[in-house]
Amino acid sequence: MSTPHAAGSGTFLLGGDLPVTRLGYGTMQLTGPGVWGEPADPDTAIAVLRRAAEQGVTLFDTADSYGPSVTERLIREALHPYRDEIVIATKAGFTRQGPGEWTMLGQPAYLRQQVEMSLRILGLDRIDLFQLHRIDPNFPLADQLGVLDEMRVEGKIRHIGLSEVSVDQVRAASDITRIASVQNLYNLSDRSAEDLLSYAEATGIGFIPWFPLATGKLAGPDSPLAQIAETHGATPAQLALAWLLHRSPAMLPIPGTSSLAHLDSNNAAADISLDADEMAALSALS
Repeated sequence: MSTPHAAGSGTFLLGGDLPVTRLGYGTMQLTGPGVWGEPADPDTAIAVLRRAAEQGVTLFDTADSYGPSVTERLIREALHPYRDEIVIATKAGFTRQGPGEWTMLGQPAYLRQQVEMSLRILGLDRIDLFQLHRIDPNFPLADQLGVLDEMRVEGKIRHIGLSEVSVDQVRAASDITRIASVQNLYNLSDRSAEDLLSYAEATGIGFIPWFPLATGKLAGPDSPLAQIAETHGATPAQLALAWLLHRSPAMLPIPGTSSLAHLDSNNAAADISLDADEMAALSALS
């Protein structure tokens, strides 16, 4: 059995100049329950991050709120000093009060503080992709993105992204600064962000689908998903991931796991080739 390698997913130029493997890795599952606290097995968490890099993953997605500050520290422990091709995407815009508790905060001074903290924790001079975790309605969008754009000019951020936004919000944000990526819920069973995906593809923006492996009730034993998976000697989750990669060249899935075996399985999806009939059958499942 060949070693899985994310390079089969192809590459995308974030912001038009920063190449990443289209199949990335999301770190949220490395924390404790409720995205709070340390991992149950820190050594395995480090091993998963290192194996992801060994298997060709170059895009690592994290956030200051994961833990909080746990996954950024794990990334540094596992991968620093970083190889040139490693791209770390982090976020700010939530404060944490406990397991499963998230409070939006887009105060510009707070966002500046969190960029500085992420730089320190990750051991970076510049963050390749810094994403506003949510647009906070309590502060003007121009102020929230304005402070991130100031830090881009200062050389502390390379590219700016958004999370959980509408097309209209991306258009408004693009009048303030260049947007390199958007990160919204999107998977085989939930395509509510279809219009945003189309907009991202048309404008050269990377689309990072979170919760990419969800299949809901589509993976029953007699479902087209399960049948097509069987013909490829794959799992339904692998087919769901392969479908995303085939769905759009702007698609940058970041499946997360705390298991080495699941990581291998996810990255093996990069080499699954779906023909037009299979894509049509899977797309019709929504």
